[in-house]
Amino acid sequence: MTAVRRTQRADGGEPHRPRLRPPAHRVSPRAIAHWAIEYLLFSGLAFGLTWGVAEWIDASDWSGIPGWLSNRAWWLPTVMGAAGVFLVTVAPVWRYRVHRWEVSSDVVYTRTGWFSREWLLVPVSRIQTVDTKQGWLERMLQLATIEVNTASHTGSSEVSGLPVDVATRLAEQLAHRAHDLRDDAT
Repeated sequence: MTAVRRTQRADGGEPHRPRLRPPAHRVSPRAIAHWAIEYLLFSGLAFGLTWGVAEWIDASDWSGIPGWLSNRAWWLPTVMGAAGVFLVTVAPVWRYRVHRWEVSSDVVYTRTGWFSREWLLVPVSRIQTVDTKQGWLERMLQLATIEVNTASHTGSSEVSGLPVDVATRLAEQLAHRAHDLRDDAT
């Protein structure tokens, strides 16, 4: 979306690409609790389903089930429980450390991702709508998400885990700035 200019090295060698610095702002620390609760609900549901499947496999008398699986399906909920503990304890902190945002005079800059990182720079002049949303869990934790939409789906951005007052003020500022830039272009 944004072109990165290659610069010539001082020693005359191969040109190099400038590195992107991390955006300036972290999301709210309450986002850790938000994500942990979401993962806990998801993991609990998955654990319950695998427990039910394990009980069903153990109770059924199917001759077509492989020997390693019949009457030993306890490993299914055990694996799901271990994955759930990892997801609830490690993933929210990891996500908090990675997710960042910044708004300059001409661009909205976000960084997201877990294993593969995504840096997204959205020019303010291309913004069509800025939305603020809150789910029930976000309302409980006084958090909000802003969505910055452009005409291109890949150019749209989202920043979740912001305090409500920051998200509201940011959405209003971006909407006014995008409106002013569009008016200047005509």
